[in-house]
Amino acid sequence: MTTLLLGLLCAAALVLSGIGIGTVSATVIGMSKLAGTQRAAAGRAGPGAAPGSGTPLAAPERPTPGPRASAPRPRPPAAALGIEAVDAPRGAGGALLVGVHVPGPGHAAGLVRGDTVVVFGGARIGSAAELAMRVGRARAGSTVTLTVRHASGARQVLAARPGVVT
Repeated sequence: MTTLLLGLLCAAALVLSGIGIGTVSATVIGMSKLAGTQRAAAGRAGPGAAPGSGTPLAAPERPTPGPRASAPRPRPPAAALGIEAVDAPRGAGGALLVGVHVPGPGHAAGLVRGDTVVVFGGARIGSAAELAMRVGRARAGSTVTLTVRHASGARQVLAARPGVVT
């Protein structure tokens, strides 16, 4: 009875604090799956296993890497401008900026909401997806030229330095 009352008290505290019962039930489900996995592993251990641990007594042999094996190189983080873009209206071409993160590389370069990026690094931009692809391929920290069309219709060439946005 005490356990039930304590459980209800904890559940009420979680609901009132905003966590919700869904999180509690997901945790309980996850814990029950973990326990089931541990029981299954203990059952498969068979002879030669430490009693109750589910692990073999002898450590498994690890294959030694051959002379040609090398560790995979970590991939450098993708560059970003800190902008949000959609395809520009038909006929206009380019990527219309609907958001510029402050602070961010795009804001530092002078991009504002409502600008349309038409050229990135010398390549004409036809859509927001193409802009995202080109920005992702840019090397973080390198300077890239952008040609933008402002909402007023004026064009401007800007220098941006894509970086890693966290």
